Amino acid sequence: MTACGSGSRVSRGQGVPGRRAARAVLAALLLAAVGSGCTAETSERGDAGPSAGPSAAPPPGQPGGPGHRAPAGARENARLAPAVRAALARKWGLVRTPLIAPAPPAAKPRITTRKGFEVTGGDASLPPVFTTVPTKERVVFLTMDDGAEKDPELLRMMDELGIPYSAFLTDQEVNGDYGYFGEAQRLGVTLNNHTLSHAYLRGISHDEQKREICGQQDIIEKRFGKRPVLFRPPYGNYNRDTLRIAKSCGIKAVPLWNAEAFPDHMEWREGDGKLRPGDIILTHFRGRNEWGATMTDLVRAVMKTITDQGYAVARLEDYV
Repeated sequence: MTACGSGSRVSRGQGVPGRRAARAVLAALLLAAVGSGCTAETSERGDAGPSAGPSAAPPPGQPGGPGHRAPAGARENARLAPAVRAALARKWGLVRTPLIAPAPPAAKPRITTRKGFEVTGGDASLPPVFTTVPTKERVVFLTMDDGAEKDPELLRMMDELGIPYSAFLTDQEVNGDYGYFGEAQRLGVTLNNHTLSHAYLRGISHDEQKREICGQQDIIEKRFGKRPVLFRPPYGNYNRDTLRIAKSCGIKAVPLWNAEAFPDHMEWREGDGKLRPGDIILTHFRGRNEWGATMTDLVRAVMKTITDQGYAVARLEDYV
């Protein structure tokens, strides 16, 4: 690593660092950039992003709009000098610096069920099922399901790069290490419902569905202090009972996905290989045993696609 990258590596140590350690990383990189004169460089398209630049991000401790707050990592990263952000991207092996998402909307968009995703006998009061959030901004949303892989490097990477993502947790996958997801929550990740055991909901009874969905609501609230309002049914399969039960225990919306990310490729619902404003991207907490690649490998791959197509990653809960 040369120029801005030289002298910028910081020892990662063991376990997941706290906010103080993360700030130390950023401070070290900033000092390295200042020492080499890199902070005066003109930002490239990959540094500025869809917003006017770092100054367009909400200031620390203030929401982007009423009731909305970006994760601390995203706020801090967006306010760094472009050269420092580029150095952080290189540290984590990204080909290009992630684009900066604009501030979240002051009023969340009205979301309705996607055409063709309705349930027989459903009504407008049921939680909407959708794959894309209505927005004109060039933003997409990154979501991760299940929770089998608990890679501390993922937490470090996403926090330092300021990339927001949403977790949809299955209790049988996470109950061996609630602490990992508690740390993710502390770093700004919202923990959502993906049932207790990843059951195929359309194949089980009403009472069994209620146990799967509402039982997971109860566990997340007990373990992490906040009851989810977002729910993703396993395999993207559901029926009228699913939506009625989800609503009864506090679910407001059912985000599915328009693209799915793997370490070596993307899969597309539309089939044309193109992202669209507001698209929800699905991936999973999985590692070498299943994918032959790490979570950080996965992030590098999906971020290349997102950035190359001119999109930034925004926080789903700021729009839904």
